[in-house]
Amino acid sequence: MAKPLTLVLTPNQRTALEWIRDHHPLPYVRERAAALLKIADGHSGRQVAFYGLLKRRCPDTIYDWVMRFEAEGQKGLLIKPGRGRKPAFFPSTPER
Repeated sequence: MAKPLTLVLTPNQRTALEWIRDHHPLPYVRERAAALLKIADGHSGRQVAFYGLLKRRCPDTIYDWVMRFEAEGQKGLLIKPGRGRKPAFFPSTPER
């Protein structure tokens, strides 16, 4: 049987995540902070993924968020620059 997902937060980390959940300007960061707080409160990753957020997520997504937070701290909540699909077509500038 798989080991249940747990997250142990220090009081400073909990306070920071609560502030991020309530005040961060980027909605996806607020969502990730809320998910981490629920995991720290003892909810399972599957339960948070399916019922704990406004939008249903894949449980592996929640596990990735927890692992990145443990590895990188608060910076792990942000999407890294350069991620995502690259443009397939670069329009050329007209030559003069």
